[in-house]
Amino acid sequence: MKKQAFLILFSAFIWSGWAQIKTGNQPVFTIVKENPITSIKNQNRSGTCWSYASLAFFESEILRKSGKTYDLSEMFVANKDYMDCAENYVRLHSYSRFSQGGSTFDALEVIQRHGICPESVMPASASGALVGDSLANFNEFFSILEPFMEAVAKNKAKGKSTQWRQAFQSTVDAYLGKCPKTFTYEGVSYTPQSFARSLGLDWSEYTSITSYTHHPFYTWFNIEAPYKWRYALSYNVPMNEMMEIIDHAVMSGYTVAWGGDVSEDGFTRTGLALSIDDGKMQDLEGSDAARWLKLSKAEKTSVLKLLGVNAPEVKATQERRQERFDNWGQTYDHVMLIFGIAKDQTGREYYMVKNSWGRTGDYDGIWYMSKDYIADNTTYIFLNKKALK
Repeated sequence: MKKQAFLILFSAFIWSGWAQIKTGNQPVFTIVKENPITSIKNQNRSGTCWSYASLAFFESEILRKSGKTYDLSEMFVANKDYMDCAENYVRLHSYSRFSQGGSTFDALEVIQRHGICPESVMPASASGALVGDSLANFNEFFSILEPFMEAVAKNKAKGKSTQWRQAFQSTVDAYLGKCPKTFTYEGVSYTPQSFARSLGLDWSEYTSITSYTHHPFYTWFNIEAPYKWRYALSYNVPMNEMMEIIDHAVMSGYTVAWGGDVSEDGFTRTGLALSIDDGKMQDLEGSDAARWLKLSKAEKTSVLKLLGVNAPEVKATQERRQERFDNWGQTYDHVMLIFGIAKDQTGREYYMVKNSWGRTGDYDGIWYMSKDYIADNTTYIFLNKKALK
């Protein structure tokens, strides 16, 4: 009880300095453009945002082209991808990355090589704990896989056996479910490859765009991000052109998969993401530099919620993007789906973004991310080539 009382008093002290900030600043959004998406999923305790966002993107592509709704299996993709990643890790003698993370190109290559299946036909894991769209928990799973793969890749034996693959796949199947070789869906028999063909998408018409100055513009390069182990190439354009591509795609009826940084203070758990200008935050009436900069992440989120549309943003620039990328200020830690554009009552523009954290936050699983936030924190975008401006 004493600890609880102390926390209440501490919170009162923190917020007293913000008492003069005007309330009633919650954003009121007007939708400019909204493209169809499938239902909100929940990756839960798994580092599989890349799989959820990629399949959300392909589900939206199917909706756009045919009007049909599918729920594709994220764990099928993860199962196949982790074996591909493990083989690459061993092939490079551990000088690669083996982890839960990935990128949209992982999902694309899995589908191209192995196919895909609906969520409803993916068999249950041995424990049943990872069945469905909202129950994945990789805490135990990867605490087993990671040391196993390190032991295989760093083994000093002269020559490798093939038995590690069998042991690895058995573990993956036990936790994620064994991928079906054949299945029946809506009365039709499929293999994963034939089901992928039946979806009506051309898997070769997707591409990635990025924007950095350490490589020449209008050339292709592999982004030096930890989770992009497949070495897939992205096309490098100036930041303003990258943003124009997103706008043009969304306004033309396409969705865009987005990979970038959500670790910034301005990315809240309530469904709002702003590129906060720390300098201006320090100058706000009722605050001071030491107070704002020393607040915890949760306390900053509460302040930003109070400020709402009056929270000051920093203007994204090409130079700022590059500096933050080079000094690790901008990281690649999440993938989501951009599907719309909206404005608040001040005229500030946002992208409407489908997340994979369940129906959470103020907007039921949807995030409103300002255009400056997206410009400042994008690692890459992934979209249909036909959506390019």
